[in-house]
Amino acid sequence: MKTVIWRYGTAGVLLLVALWLWLPGPNAAQGQNGDGEGTRPALLGYLLNEQGQAIAETEIEVFFDGKEDVIAAAKSYEDGGWDIELPHLPGRSVRVEYTHPHYHTRSVELIPEQLAALGRGESVNLGEIDLKNKFTAGFWVATLTFLAVLALIAFEKMPNATAALFGISIVFATTFFGSELSPDLYVFNFERALTYINWEVIFLVMGMMIVVSVIESTGVFQWLAFMAYRWSRGEPVVLVIVLVIITTLASALLDNVTTMLLMVPISLEIAIALNLPPSSLLIPEILASNIGGISTLIGTPTNILIGAYAGISFNDFLINQTVGVILALVVMTAYVIWHYRDVFNQGEKGISPTLYAKLEENAKIKNMVVLRKSLLVFAVTIIVFAIGEGLHMVPAVTALLAATVMLVWVETDVQKMLSLVDWTTLVFFMALFMMVGAIQEVGLIGVFAGLMGDVVGSSLYAGVFVIVFGVGLLSFSIANIPLAASMLPVVEYLSGNVPSAASNKILYYGLSMGAAMGGNGFLIGGETNLMTAGVAERAGYPLSFGKFARISVPVTLLTLLVGSLWLLIRFEVLGG
Repeated sequence: MKTVIWRYGTAGVLLLVALWLWLPGPNAAQGQNGDGEGTRPALLGYLLNEQGQAIAETEIEVFFDGKEDVIAAAKSYEDGGWDIELPHLPGRSVRVEYTHPHYHTRSVELIPEQLAALGRGESVNLGEIDLKNKFTAGFWVATLTFLAVLALIAFEKMPNATAALFGISIVFATTFFGSELSPDLYVFNFERALTYINWEVIFLVMGMMIVVSVIESTGVFQWLAFMAYRWSRGEPVVLVIVLVIITTLASALLDNVTTMLLMVPISLEIAIALNLPPSSLLIPEILASNIGGISTLIGTPTNILIGAYAGISFNDFLINQTVGVILALVVMTAYVIWHYRDVFNQGEKGISPTLYAKLEENAKIKNMVVLRKSLLVFAVTIIVFAIGEGLHMVPAVTALLAATVMLVWVETDVQKMLSLVDWTTLVFFMALFMMVGAIQEVGLIGVFAGLMGDVVGSSLYAGVFVIVFGVGLLSFSIANIPLAASMLPVVEYLSGNVPSAASNKILYYGLSMGAAMGGNGFLIGGETNLMTAGVAERAGYPLSFGKFARISVPVTLLTLLVGSLWLLIRFEVLGG
């Protein structure tokens, strides 16, 4: 009875969350109707920073006739819009004051024509009002804390989730304790921090974790590794090509780390049997896993972040990035084969009976019924991802529905499945969203966006190369997930300045390619790299920083170039 309650209770919760994400939320309350005409005169407008980005949560107060009594007040919305319905008509003057902890206070006096319109009972749109950034102590606390979090993650001084939690704890401590000593130490409160968490990303990742955990348990990956060895007939060059293809396809549909966790042990066995250095198989697989995931929405965590932020669908990623990914993989594979040409010529060739028998034994499917059901659910999930945009269904809803079906129909041990969900990663995402929100709140991202805008100007070509190579080179040593999350508002700003970039979202695709491909640069550039190196080291075959970089750096630079050129061809030449 307890198992049944767990099973259907969990499924019910997932369905409720999916319904919550699917149904449209209520619109923000407005002080007037859609055409700006209310029952009483009103003031409205938009608040922007110096880079033209919206400023939310700004206190707006209205004063009449030079007095200090507040006649009406409101706060700006997430899009920077605001509106205030006036309780009565003004006398001889109206002053509107805008106050935000991280921007200089600004007052605006209405001109005679605007006063006359209010006197006639009309609403007045003050248009766009820009506020200048104020570099308070809170600005520097948020900035330095964010840089410290990046450093802790890059140098592996703390687990990712711990580093992100540590950072946001500093921000909250500064806000709630420091601001009692000085108002300038205020960053943002907990309620405001929660608004920066993208729940679509959280539930999409959680749903796919449940789906993938069931597929993993069937042993299908071990079967694929056996087939790779069988198809290659023990020829090293053919084997590398087959392993790259399998890793790419798996990474496009599953989590990269999960893919490599399953591929590494098998690749080590094959390399040893063929008298090959394990790095000759592991490095191409790492590179392929990071590149291959770019082609789908669910292939990399950075794509999930970008898709949710920019409204890029599963089909959009598939259509606009797949050819570029294939070209990059061809370049990568050719370079790896060239680099290891002497090793592959000297290694053992042909099928090893001992290894063949061992791989064949490990390749037995553990539960054929579960495999059939889980693959059916997964196939339907991919189809729904593809058609979900027409149903106005965000990807998170699809993932949660798939997870619910898995719980009810395929794998009924709910506690086991939930234990396989990487809750640490979900906590990391939530803390990271709030940490990025902190530097966005204080205006750091706006400042950085302005500097990038000065470099890019209105040139689409410059925008693509700056984003792809800039983010790519930073991803060499900065974890690409927090880097991509912090760059999203910057790309939004640049897209607004570059003609056609806002409509086709080319710069967001550039961010996707730069973050994922750039993660191949150094061993510390991505979780997949570090995890693979760790497993190989525990097996007695360490993958050194230098050994990895000798191949990864030229491959990364080549693939970043290929990715940039493809995006320009796709959107400029082919008219994407």
